Amino acid sequence: MRHLMNPLDFTVEELEKLFDLAADIEANPAKYAHVCAGKKLATCFYEPSTRTRLSFEAAMLNLGGQVLGFSDAASSSAAKGESVSDTIRIVSCYADICAMRHPKEGAPMVAASRSRIPVINAGDGGHQHPTQTLTDLLTIRSLKGKLGGFTIGLCGDLKFGRTVHSLINALIRYPDIHFIFISPPELKVPDYITDMLTEKGISYKEVIRLEDCMPDLDLLYMTRVQKERFFNEEDYVRLKDFYILDKDKLSAAKQDMLVLHPLPRVNEISVEVDDDPRAVYFKQAQYGVYVRMALILTLLEIEV
Repeated sequence: MRHLMNPLDFTVEELEKLFDLAADIEANPAKYAHVCAGKKLATCFYEPSTRTRLSFEAAMLNLGGQVLGFSDAASSSAAKGESVSDTIRIVSCYADICAMRHPKEGAPMVAASRSRIPVINAGDGGHQHPTQTLTDLLTIRSLKGKLGGFTIGLCGDLKFGRTVHSLINALIRYPDIHFIFISPPELKVPDYITDMLTEKGISYKEVIRLEDCMPDLDLLYMTRVQKERFFNEEDYVRLKDFYILDKDKLSAAKQDMLVLHPLPRVNEISVEVDDDPRAVYFKQAQYGVYVRMALILTLLEIEV
């Protein structure tokens, strides 16, 4: 039995197989419509989510399986004080696979250590968000034709953004990646990440203004400033509008640059950008369903 806690749990070769499977699912949906008949996915979400929870549920339903679970800790026995360890033991009696989101770093890992079914980390605090990273990688591979050989700008909340941390760790395994970190000093990427990049000899630079690097980018990964990660309202209000991508800023970008965003957005990408062919964040959400379908099949060891 295998779990997914971290994007690095899969080798580059295993990820290629996963992405090939996701591509086949996209091309041949009818082929996969009933392969999980009789299987159940439990979505245990202790923290709010739209895309991640619904895409997991859509993925299992698209495979012919069923879903059960909760979308809020208050509607589970966690509200009565039940531990994650006890919850997963119970869920293991009801479902074949579990996707768990939790505000505490490491909670899905605790669940995996006690579970009798595969557990997928659907986001744990500011730590990891591996299925978003798989979504990001599949999006890049599908639209750019490869993984590697590009300059990627990561913009916004690089301190608390778990999607950013996961993506950086995943991308460093591919050749010729150059990072540009775009953030205010208060939200800069953690030192442990820049130390790791320096140690591995991977190219990066840190800038404050998005305009200073836009012409150099092949990919721009926007993130929102996350209110839920701040300890006080004043800091959030001061930084929430620090970066807003609009048509004017985008005019300096390459014609084939892609704009990605894990969503939800607040106002960091103007709605006027949505119609630009370089804006692929809604397409990215669709790729999230395909990659989660492929992941469910892989962890359940179902071959088609």
